[in-house]
Amino acid sequence: MPVTINKRATWAAYVPSAKRAHAAAPPAPSTNPNWDPVGGVFVHHRGPASPVATDYPTEADCLRDVAAIYGEHTQDATFNGDIGYNFLVCRHGNIYEGRGYERGEANSGDAGYIDGLGRNAGFYSICALMRSNHTASEAMLRSYRALIDHLRREAPRRTGTRILPHLHGVATECPGNLTMYAQPGSTIDPAVPWTGLADVHIFAAQKWVNTTYANAPGYLRCPEDGRTGWPTVLSLTQGLQHELGISPTVQNFGPGTFEAVKQRNKLPVAETNANLIRVYNAALWCKGYWTSTSQGTWSADSEAALQKLYADAGLSYSNVTMRNRMWPYVVKALLRMDQFQLVARGDVTVQRIQQRLNARYVAEVGIPAMSLVPCDGIYSRDGQQGLMMAVQYEVGIDLNAINGYFGAGTQAALKGKGSGPLTGDLRYLFRSACYVNSPTMLPGNPQVPLAYRPEDLATDAQTTTHLEWLRAFQRFSQLPVTATNDYTTWAQLLVSSGDTSRPATGCDCITEITAARGAQLRAAGYLIVGRYLDEHLPPTDPYFLDKALKPGEPQAILDAGLRFFPLFQYNGTQLANFTQQKGYDQGRIAHQKAVEHRIPAGACIYFAVDYDALDTDIDSNINPYFQGVKAGLAELGNRYTFGVYGSRNVCLRVSREVGARWSLVSGMSWGYSGNLGFPLPANWSFNQIREYEFQPGWGLDHDVWRQGADPGVSALVPVSEEF
Repeated sequence: MPVTINKRATWAAYVPSAKRAHAAAPPAPSTNPNWDPVGGVFVHHRGPASPVATDYPTEADCLRDVAAIYGEHTQDATFNGDIGYNFLVCRHGNIYEGRGYERGEANSGDAGYIDGLGRNAGFYSICALMRSNHTASEAMLRSYRALIDHLRREAPRRTGTRILPHLHGVATECPGNLTMYAQPGSTIDPAVPWTGLADVHIFAAQKWVNTTYANAPGYLRCPEDGRTGWPTVLSLTQGLQHELGISPTVQNFGPGTFEAVKQRNKLPVAETNANLIRVYNAALWCKGYWTSTSQGTWSADSEAALQKLYADAGLSYSNVTMRNRMWPYVVKALLRMDQFQLVARGDVTVQRIQQRLNARYVAEVGIPAMSLVPCDGIYSRDGQQGLMMAVQYEVGIDLNAINGYFGAGTQAALKGKGSGPLTGDLRYLFRSACYVNSPTMLPGNPQVPLAYRPEDLATDAQTTTHLEWLRAFQRFSQLPVTATNDYTTWAQLLVSSGDTSRPATGCDCITEITAARGAQLRAAGYLIVGRYLDEHLPPTDPYFLDKALKPGEPQAILDAGLRFFPLFQYNGTQLANFTQQKGYDQGRIAHQKAVEHRIPAGACIYFAVDYDALDTDIDSNINPYFQGVKAGLAELGNRYTFGVYGSRNVCLRVSREVGARWSLVSGMSWGYSGNLGFPLPANWSFNQIREYEFQPGWGLDHDVWRQGADPGVSALVPVSEEF
């Protein structure tokens, strides 16, 4: 990244005339010869707040301050007769040369060594023109980042990867609020993506909770980086527990913590424990609400923030009884990463559904197993669980038996009351399930998305648009097209497996399909079977499955009147197994194995992600793996296309972002987070809805094969044909 370093002459003009020539001259080498800045950089600031200090409104103010630093540092020999810092950065983003690439003297060199390196001899020093009452601007941080990158890659004397605050090992508060950036992995570290500005109030909360509860039994420190996250809210949870008399503290807001908050029965406005007030204010900051800047005080801003949180969650604050009864639920929600304000990608109709779930089923009905549902407009696992519990209540499941699990009792109730005429709350829940599964796809080439209309949520009328969407959803999901709320449709809306008893013509397995087994599959109504192209383990390995296609097996499958689709999986059950290089290698291996089995060009090979991969996993490893697969297949001529096996979310993202042709959805893993709150992918070809023992010792996955999707392999390349 480009960097401009302004020479000393730019600020020397503000130095008194007697020293101006020296100030403007290029930096002279230090008389101390030990100088090799391989350690990294120290981050500094100008010092404590001062009533006479500048707030740096103009660049001239910044130049005057650099000149003032020079004057302070040249009063005696402490800084070796020159300004102590190597470089200085102002809030406008300008970088100024101090000692430049020569040894500086500002890092408290007498404070010992860091991994054998002197603090001055082994590190550059970079000073921000800001004081403790200031926060860094984006321009300042971007310049810090660019300068550090320059010092690592381009400087005459290149530096290492450490980024340290001046206070590291020294009794000083320097660099003030810059401390949250003065660490590897922060937004000023060019080795990681830019993440923007941190929050000074969250930083203050992190410092406070770590200092206050350092000796509390079980306490775990959170990062002091000004960014909210699970480590921070869990540390705050432990602070809450300590104040409520729970010991040892744990990083979990469990039933004991919930009951302790309930028994204390004090909202913040009546709270007398200043540390609890700090916890509540800190949690509100972490949630993105503007609250008291004096975190030990419950201010008008604090009260307004709490009222807004109640409203955002769909709860009444004006109803005192409800306000008090909901307080333990609100505290639990505060000390999680759940969001209650509409986020950038959020849908306002989804948010209203979420708020209604909270208002009716947590506040009004009081389902014991139900916590507040996030109200961020993003339909997710927690929203799905809340919707399931609400459905269970409305179909008559006993209040204390409601658990969000799609079990036999829930299924029976949906086949009964749930499949009859719907009105009121149950009708609203059915249509909410339609909305969160929207859009569905209309047939065509390309397919056309059909969104569910928000207006159809609030009426009992069987509107034309509701019925049109329902028919389209049933057709897209390959269900009987009834335009009714029958059990099979309920199941498909609520869980990724749908109705596991429904017939299907596809299957997959690890067992060799002999002529006899092929005949059994065909007699059972199956038309296509998935088989693995290879296995990476040797027969001597205890985990060897003997799952690979055998020579002649493809022909045996076809001779039985079946088709087949090729699968590829080398231990795809852990994040570490997915890298771009492995994807590239495995794409090439899959190609070769497919050729060996005479699979014709154009066939789709499904590469497996056989675990509950999160979005972060998809970003870091899964997508790069499939990019490698894509590159490996392309290098060999793109004879075969690639598909993806995994949760709905994995299939959606790999298809959209990398270009998988077809999706084999692991629908039977309905508890996966990647299958909760995500619609069926538009390019689904198989939905794996159940596993069972087809014959003794022969396990089978029952796959709905979508009409008009992947045709599979129906013929082999003749032996005589050259590949």
